Amino acid sequence: MTQTVSPSRTYSIPASRPRLVTGRFAAALLASFGALTSFYLLLSVTPMYAVSAGAGSAGAGLVTGSLMLTTVLAEFASSRLMGRYGYRAVFAAGALLLGGPVPALLAPHSMITIVAVSILRGFGFGLSTVVIGALVASSVPPERRGEGIGLAGVVACLPAIVALPSGVWLTQNTGYAVVIAITAVSALAPLAAVPWLGGSAEREAGTDAKPAGLPASLRSAGQLRLAVIFAATTVSAGVVASFLPLAAGVSASVAALGLFAQAVTATASRWWAGRRGDRHGHAKLLIPGLLIATAGMTSLIWVSAPAVVIAGMCLFGIGFGITQNATFALMIDRAPASGYGTASALWNLAYDAGYGAGPMVFGVFVAHTGYPAAFALTGLLILTALLPAVRDRAASAALTVSRR
Repeated sequence: MTQTVSPSRTYSIPASRPRLVTGRFAAALLASFGALTSFYLLLSVTPMYAVSAGAGSAGAGLVTGSLMLTTVLAEFASSRLMGRYGYRAVFAAGALLLGGPVPALLAPHSMITIVAVSILRGFGFGLSTVVIGALVASSVPPERRGEGIGLAGVVACLPAIVALPSGVWLTQNTGYAVVIAITAVSALAPLAAVPWLGGSAEREAGTDAKPAGLPASLRSAGQLRLAVIFAATTVSAGVVASFLPLAAGVSASVAALGLFAQAVTATASRWWAGRRGDRHGHAKLLIPGLLIATAGMTSLIWVSAPAVVIAGMCLFGIGFGITQNATFALMIDRAPASGYGTASALWNLAYDAGYGAGPMVFGVFVAHTGYPAAFALTGLLILTALLPAVRDRAASAALTVSRR
Protein backbone atom coordinates (compact mmCIF):
# COMPACT_ATOMS: atom_id res chain seq x y z
CA MET A 1 0.00 0.00 0.00
CA THR A 2 1.08 3.65 -0.43
CA GLN A 3 0.38 6.78 1.52
CA THR A 4 0.28 10.02 -0.46
CA VAL A 5 2.34 12.74 1.22
CA SER A 6 2.30 15.40 -1.48
CA PRO A 7 0.92 15.70 -5.01
CA SER A 8 4.34 14.92 -6.45
CA ARG A 9 5.71 12.28 -4.11
CA THR A 10 4.52 9.07 -2.51
CA TYR A 11 6.20 6.90 0.07
CA SER A 12 5.80 3.15 0.18
CA ILE A 13 4.75 1.82 3.54
CA PRO A 14 4.81 -1.94 4.05
CA ALA A 15 1.55 -3.50 5.16
CA SER A 16 3.37 -5.36 7.95
CA ARG A 17 6.33 -3.72 9.62
CA PRO A 18 9.06 -5.97 11.06
CA ARG A 19 9.24 -6.40 14.81
CA LEU A 20 11.41 -3.80 16.52
CA VAL A 21 12.14 -5.25 19.97
CA THR A 22 13.76 -8.67 19.71
CA GLY A 23 15.71 -10.60 22.30
CA ARG A 24 19.03 -9.25 20.97
CA PHE A 25 17.76 -5.68 20.96
CA ALA A 26 16.41 -6.02 24.50
CA ALA A 27 19.78 -7.41 25.62
CA ALA A 28 21.54 -4.40 24.06
CA LEU A 29 19.16 -2.02 25.88
CA LEU A 30 19.82 -3.83 29.18
CA ALA A 31 23.55 -3.53 28.59
CA SER A 32 23.19 0.18 27.84
CA PHE A 33 21.07 0.88 30.91
CA GLY A 34 23.45 -0.94 33.26
CA ALA A 35 26.63 0.66 31.89
CA LEU A 36 25.23 4.20 31.91
CA THR A 37 23.69 3.81 35.37
CA SER A 38 27.08 2.74 36.71
CA PHE A 39 28.80 5.64 34.93
CA TYR A 40 26.42 8.37 36.11
CA LEU A 41 26.10 7.16 39.71
CA LEU A 42 29.78 7.88 40.38
CA LEU A 43 30.27 10.80 37.96
CA SER A 44 29.65 13.46 40.61
CA VAL A 45 30.43 11.26 43.61
CA THR A 46 34.10 10.48 42.88
CA PRO A 47 35.11 14.17 42.84
CA MET A 48 33.35 14.53 46.19
CA TYR A 49 35.19 11.43 47.41
CA ALA A 50 38.51 12.92 46.30
CA VAL A 51 37.80 16.17 48.13
CA SER A 52 36.89 14.24 51.29
CA ALA A 53 40.31 12.57 50.96
CA GLY A 54 41.92 16.02 51.17
CA ALA A 55 42.69 16.40 47.46
CA GLY A 56 41.03 19.78 46.94
CA SER A 57 39.51 21.08 43.71
CA ALA A 58 42.58 20.14 41.67
CA GLY A 59 42.22 16.52 42.73
CA ALA A 60 38.51 16.56 41.93
CA GLY A 61 39.29 17.80 38.44
CA LEU A 62 41.98 15.14 38.01
CA VAL A 63 39.48 12.40 38.79
CA THR A 64 36.98 13.53 36.14
CA GLY A 65 39.70 14.39 33.64
CA SER A 66 41.33 10.97 33.87
CA LEU A 67 37.94 9.30 33.45
CA MET A 68 37.11 11.20 30.25
CA LEU A 69 40.63 10.94 28.81
CA THR A 70 40.68 7.17 29.01
CA THR A 71 37.11 7.05 27.68
CA VAL A 72 38.28 8.77 24.50
CA LEU A 73 41.38 6.54 24.24
CA ALA A 74 39.18 3.44 24.53
CA GLU A 75 36.89 4.76 21.80
CA PHE A 76 39.88 5.10 19.47
CA ALA A 77 40.83 1.47 20.07
CA SER A 78 37.33 -0.02 20.20
CA SER A 79 36.66 -0.64 16.50
CA ARG A 80 39.83 -2.69 16.03
CA LEU A 81 39.17 -4.63 19.22
CA MET A 82 35.66 -5.47 18.06
CA GLY A 83 36.99 -6.57 14.68
CA ARG A 84 39.49 -8.88 16.34
CA TYR A 85 37.58 -10.24 19.34
CA GLY A 86 33.90 -9.64 18.57
CA TYR A 87 31.12 -7.75 20.29
CA ARG A 88 30.57 -10.11 23.21
CA ALA A 89 34.20 -10.23 24.33
CA VAL A 90 34.73 -6.46 24.09
CA PHE A 91 31.49 -5.68 25.91
CA ALA A 92 32.38 -8.16 28.66
CA ALA A 93 35.81 -6.55 29.03
CA GLY A 94 34.19 -3.11 29.19
CA ALA A 95 31.71 -4.19 31.86
CA LEU A 96 34.45 -5.77 33.96
CA LEU A 97 36.61 -2.64 33.74
CA LEU A 98 33.63 -0.40 34.54
CA GLY A 99 32.43 -2.33 37.58
CA GLY A 100 35.29 -4.56 38.74
CA PRO A 101 37.62 -1.87 40.14
CA VAL A 102 34.85 0.00 42.02
CA PRO A 103 35.05 -1.99 45.31
CA ALA A 104 38.64 -0.76 45.68
CA LEU A 105 37.11 2.59 46.67
CA LEU A 106 35.94 0.96 49.91
CA ALA A 107 39.56 0.88 51.06
CA PRO A 108 40.93 3.82 53.11
CA HIS A 109 40.90 7.07 51.13
CA SER A 110 43.80 7.33 48.69
CA MET A 111 44.04 9.64 45.67
CA ILE A 112 46.15 7.07 43.86
CA THR A 113 43.36 4.50 44.25
CA ILE A 114 40.62 6.95 43.24
CA VAL A 115 42.45 8.05 40.08
CA ALA A 116 43.40 4.46 39.18
CA VAL A 117 39.77 3.36 39.49
CA SER A 118 38.68 6.32 37.34
CA ILE A 119 41.24 5.43 34.65
CA LEU A 120 40.08 1.81 34.49
CA ARG A 121 36.42 2.84 34.50
CA GLY A 122 37.08 5.27 31.65
CA PHE A 123 38.48 2.46 29.52
CA GLY A 124 35.50 0.28 30.42
CA PHE A 125 32.96 2.97 29.67
CA GLY A 126 34.53 3.85 26.33
CA LEU A 127 34.49 0.22 25.20
CA SER A 128 30.96 -0.38 26.47
CA THR A 129 29.32 2.62 24.80
CA VAL A 130 30.86 1.96 21.39
CA VAL A 131 29.94 -1.74 21.46
CA ILE A 132 26.39 -0.93 22.55
CA GLY A 133 25.99 1.49 19.65
CA ALA A 134 27.08 -1.20 17.19
CA LEU A 135 24.81 -3.77 18.86
CA VAL A 136 21.78 -1.50 18.63
CA ALA A 137 22.45 -0.84 14.94
CA SER A 138 22.81 -4.53 14.13
CA SER A 139 19.82 -5.65 16.23
CA VAL A 140 17.03 -3.67 14.55
CA PRO A 141 15.61 -4.06 11.03
CA PRO A 142 17.05 -1.45 8.61
CA GLU A 143 13.61 0.01 7.81
CA ARG A 144 13.07 0.76 11.52
CA ARG A 145 16.67 1.59 12.42
CA GLY A 146 16.03 5.24 13.23
CA GLU A 147 13.18 4.32 15.55
CA GLY A 148 15.33 1.69 17.22
CA ILE A 149 18.16 4.18 17.72
CA GLY A 150 15.63 6.63 19.14
CA LEU A 151 14.33 4.05 21.61
CA ALA A 152 17.91 3.23 22.63
CA GLY A 153 18.41 6.98 23.15
CA VAL A 154 15.45 7.09 25.50
CA VAL A 155 16.91 4.22 27.53
CA ALA A 156 20.32 5.94 27.54
CA CYS A 157 18.88 9.22 28.81
CA LEU A 158 17.11 7.71 31.81
CA PRO A 159 20.33 7.11 33.83
CA ALA A 160 21.43 10.70 33.15
CA ILE A 161 18.11 12.00 34.48
CA VAL A 162 17.84 9.62 37.45
CA ALA A 163 21.23 8.16 38.38
CA LEU A 164 23.27 11.38 38.26
CA PRO A 165 21.32 13.18 41.03
CA SER A 166 20.64 9.90 42.84
CA GLY A 167 24.36 9.26 43.31
CA VAL A 168 24.78 12.55 45.16
CA TRP A 169 21.58 12.04 47.18
CA LEU A 170 22.51 8.50 48.22
CA THR A 171 25.98 9.63 49.24
CA GLN A 172 24.59 12.35 51.47
CA ASN A 173 21.94 10.13 53.04
CA THR A 174 23.48 6.64 53.17
CA GLY A 175 27.22 7.13 52.70
CA TYR A 176 29.70 6.20 49.99
CA ALA A 177 29.58 2.42 50.56
CA VAL A 178 26.00 2.04 49.33
CA VAL A 179 26.67 4.04 46.15
CA ILE A 180 29.86 2.08 45.48
CA ALA A 181 28.02 -1.25 45.82
CA ILE A 182 25.14 -0.21 43.54
CA THR A 183 27.61 1.14 40.98
CA ALA A 184 29.52 -2.13 40.80
CA VAL A 185 26.36 -4.23 40.51
CA SER A 186 24.92 -1.94 37.80
CA ALA A 187 28.00 -2.40 35.63
CA LEU A 188 28.37 -6.15 36.14
CA ALA A 189 24.71 -7.26 36.01
CA PRO A 190 24.45 -6.86 32.19
CA LEU A 191 27.10 -9.58 31.82
CA ALA A 192 24.15 -11.94 32.15
CA ALA A 193 22.92 -10.67 28.76
CA VAL A 194 26.19 -11.44 26.93
CA PRO A 195 24.99 -14.77 25.41
CA TRP A 196 22.19 -12.88 23.61
CA LEU A 197 24.44 -10.18 22.14
CA GLY A 198 25.85 -10.27 18.61
CA GLY A 199 29.08 -12.16 18.11
CA SER A 200 31.32 -10.12 15.80
CA ALA A 201 31.30 -7.45 13.15
CA GLU A 202 32.26 -9.95 10.47
CA ARG A 203 29.46 -12.32 11.42
CA GLU A 204 26.96 -9.46 11.23
CA ALA A 205 28.29 -8.70 7.75
CA GLY A 206 28.29 -12.32 6.65
CA THR A 207 31.87 -11.97 5.43
CA ASP A 208 35.42 -12.66 6.53
CA ALA A 209 36.53 -9.13 5.60
CA LYS A 210 37.87 -7.10 8.49
CA PRO A 211 36.09 -3.78 9.17
CA ALA A 212 37.83 -0.52 8.31
CA GLY A 213 39.44 1.17 11.29
CA LEU A 214 38.68 4.59 12.68
CA PRO A 215 41.36 6.41 10.59
CA ALA A 216 39.69 5.17 7.40
CA SER A 217 36.33 6.42 8.66
CA LEU A 218 37.86 9.83 9.36
CA ARG A 219 38.98 9.95 5.72
CA SER A 220 35.41 9.35 4.52
CA ALA A 221 33.91 12.73 3.59
CA GLY A 222 30.36 11.62 4.36
CA GLN A 223 31.16 10.23 7.81
CA LEU A 224 33.42 13.14 8.72
CA ARG A 225 30.72 15.66 7.78
CA LEU A 226 28.30 13.97 10.15
CA ALA A 227 30.86 13.92 12.97
CA VAL A 228 31.49 17.67 12.53
CA ILE A 229 27.74 18.41 12.49
CA PHE A 230 27.16 16.44 15.66
CA ALA A 231 30.21 17.86 17.45
CA ALA A 232 28.93 21.41 16.83
CA THR A 233 25.89 20.62 18.96
CA THR A 234 27.72 18.62 21.64
CA VAL A 235 29.95 21.66 22.27
CA SER A 236 26.84 23.57 23.31
CA ALA A 237 25.56 20.64 25.37
CA GLY A 238 28.79 20.60 27.36
CA VAL A 239 28.65 24.37 27.82
CA VAL A 240 25.14 24.49 29.27
CA ALA A 241 25.78 21.49 31.53
CA SER A 242 28.91 23.12 32.98
CA PHE A 243 28.08 26.83 32.99
CA LEU A 244 24.32 27.39 33.14
CA PRO A 245 24.33 26.84 36.94
CA LEU A 246 27.23 29.35 37.21
CA ALA A 247 25.77 32.09 35.00
CA ALA A 248 25.13 35.41 36.69
CA GLY A 249 21.41 36.03 37.08
CA VAL A 250 20.44 32.34 36.96
CA SER A 251 19.21 30.87 40.24
CA ALA A 252 20.01 27.31 41.19
CA SER A 253 16.38 26.26 40.77
CA VAL A 254 16.10 27.83 37.29
CA ALA A 255 19.37 26.19 36.19
CA ALA A 256 18.24 22.79 37.48
CA LEU A 257 14.84 23.12 35.79
CA GLY A 258 16.46 24.26 32.55
CA LEU A 259 18.87 21.31 32.44
CA PHE A 260 16.03 18.94 33.28
CA ALA A 261 13.89 20.43 30.49
CA GLN A 262 16.77 20.05 28.05
CA ALA A 263 17.26 16.39 28.98
CA VAL A 264 13.57 15.56 28.66
CA THR A 265 13.03 17.35 25.34
CA ALA A 266 16.20 15.83 23.89
CA THR A 267 14.96 12.37 24.85
CA ALA A 268 11.52 12.93 23.30
CA SER A 269 12.90 14.47 20.12
CA ARG A 270 15.34 11.59 19.59
CA TRP A 271 12.41 9.19 19.55
CA TRP A 272 10.41 11.43 17.19
CA ALA A 273 13.39 11.99 14.90
CA GLY A 274 13.96 8.26 14.58
CA ARG A 275 10.40 7.57 13.47
CA ARG A 276 10.31 10.60 11.17
CA GLY A 277 13.68 9.77 9.63
CA ASP A 278 12.69 6.19 8.88
CA ARG A 279 9.77 7.45 6.81
CA HIS A 280 11.14 10.56 5.12
CA GLY A 281 14.94 10.37 5.36
CA HIS A 282 17.30 11.23 8.20
CA ALA A 283 19.35 13.70 6.12
CA LYS A 284 16.34 16.04 5.91
CA LEU A 285 16.40 16.46 9.70
CA LEU A 286 19.95 17.81 10.01
CA ILE A 287 19.29 21.43 9.01
CA PRO A 288 16.07 21.81 11.10
CA GLY A 289 17.84 20.26 14.08
CA LEU A 290 20.75 22.70 13.82
CA LEU A 291 18.47 25.72 13.42
CA ILE A 292 16.33 24.78 16.43
CA ALA A 293 19.43 24.16 18.57
CA THR A 294 20.86 27.53 17.50
CA ALA A 295 17.64 29.31 18.43
CA GLY A 296 17.72 27.73 21.87
CA MET A 297 21.34 28.64 22.58
CA THR A 298 21.21 32.21 21.26
CA SER A 299 18.09 32.91 23.32
CA LEU A 300 20.36 32.75 26.38
CA ILE A 301 21.45 36.32 25.69
CA TRP A 302 18.47 36.97 27.98
CA VAL A 303 19.96 34.66 30.58
CA SER A 304 18.55 36.69 33.48
CA ALA A 305 14.95 35.97 32.38
CA PRO A 306 13.87 32.62 33.88
CA ALA A 307 11.10 31.98 31.34
CA VAL A 308 13.50 32.56 28.44
CA VAL A 309 16.10 30.24 29.96
CA ILE A 310 13.56 27.41 30.32
CA ALA A 311 12.16 27.96 26.81
CA GLY A 312 15.67 28.18 25.36
CA MET A 313 16.71 24.94 27.01
CA CYS A 314 13.60 23.24 25.64
CA LEU A 315 14.44 24.44 22.13
CA PHE A 316 18.07 23.42 22.44
CA GLY A 317 17.04 20.00 23.75
CA ILE A 318 14.75 19.44 20.78
CA GLY A 319 17.43 20.43 18.28
CA PHE A 320 20.11 18.42 20.07
CA GLY A 321 17.97 15.28 20.19
CA ILE A 322 17.10 15.53 16.49
CA THR A 323 20.77 15.96 15.56
CA GLN A 324 21.85 13.11 17.85
CA ASN A 325 19.53 10.61 16.25
CA ALA A 326 19.88 11.76 12.64
CA THR A 327 23.69 11.78 12.62
CA PHE A 328 24.01 8.33 14.18
CA ALA A 329 21.35 6.81 11.91
CA LEU A 330 23.08 8.25 8.83
CA MET A 331 26.52 7.03 9.96
CA ILE A 332 25.15 3.52 10.36
CA ASP A 333 23.26 3.66 7.04
CA ARG A 334 26.49 4.57 5.23
CA ALA A 335 28.57 1.83 6.83
CA PRO A 336 28.59 -1.87 5.98
CA ALA A 337 27.49 -4.18 8.78
CA SER A 338 31.15 -4.92 9.50
CA GLY A 339 31.70 -1.18 10.02
CA TYR A 340 28.97 -0.52 12.59
CA GLY A 341 31.53 -0.54 15.39
CA THR A 342 33.70 2.02 13.60
CA ALA A 343 30.70 4.26 12.94
CA SER A 344 29.69 4.01 16.59
CA ALA A 345 33.24 4.86 17.69
CA LEU A 346 33.34 7.97 15.46
CA TRP A 347 29.95 9.17 16.72
CA ASN A 348 30.96 8.69 20.36
CA LEU A 349 34.25 10.50 19.74
CA ALA A 350 32.35 13.46 18.27
CA TYR A 351 30.13 13.45 21.35
CA ASP A 352 32.90 13.32 23.94
CA ALA A 353 35.31 15.64 22.11
CA GLY A 354 32.69 18.35 21.71
CA TYR A 355 31.30 17.88 25.20
CA GLY A 356 34.76 18.19 26.73
CA ALA A 357 36.24 20.93 24.52
CA GLY A 358 33.21 23.23 24.67
CA PRO A 359 33.44 24.11 28.37
CA MET A 360 37.22 24.63 28.18
CA VAL A 361 36.96 27.19 25.36
CA PHE A 362 33.83 28.78 26.83
CA GLY A 363 35.61 29.30 30.15
CA VAL A 364 38.25 31.40 28.39
CA PHE A 365 35.75 33.52 26.44
CA VAL A 366 33.26 34.15 29.23
CA ALA A 367 35.90 35.87 31.35
CA HIS A 368 36.19 38.55 28.65
CA THR A 369 32.69 38.70 27.16
CA GLY A 370 30.30 37.86 29.98
CA TYR A 371 27.71 35.11 29.90
CA PRO A 372 25.10 36.50 27.45
CA ALA A 373 27.65 37.14 24.69
CA ALA A 374 29.46 33.86 25.32
CA PHE A 375 26.19 31.91 25.09
CA ALA A 376 25.31 33.74 21.86
CA LEU A 377 28.72 32.91 20.35
CA THR A 378 28.21 29.27 21.30
CA GLY A 379 24.87 29.30 19.51
CA LEU A 380 26.42 30.86 16.41
CA LEU A 381 29.04 28.11 16.43
CA ILE A 382 26.23 25.64 15.73
CA LEU A 383 25.42 27.60 12.57
CA THR A 384 28.87 26.82 11.17
CA ALA A 385 27.67 23.22 10.84
CA LEU A 386 25.01 24.32 8.34
CA LEU A 387 27.52 24.24 5.47
CA PRO A 388 28.43 20.54 5.92
CA ALA A 389 24.73 19.83 6.58
CA VAL A 390 23.71 21.41 3.27
CA ARG A 391 26.45 19.51 1.45
CA ASP A 392 25.41 16.28 3.15
CA ARG A 393 21.77 16.70 2.16
CA ALA A 394 22.79 17.40 -1.45
CA ALA A 395 25.06 14.35 -1.47
CA SER A 396 22.30 12.18 0.01
CA ALA A 397 19.82 13.39 -2.63
CA ALA A 398 22.29 12.71 -5.41
CA LEU A 399 22.96 9.21 -4.09
CA THR A 400 19.23 8.51 -3.91
CA VAL A 401 18.75 9.60 -7.52
CA SER A 402 21.71 7.49 -8.73
CA ARG A 403 20.22 4.37 -7.11
CA ARG A 404 16.88 4.71 -8.95
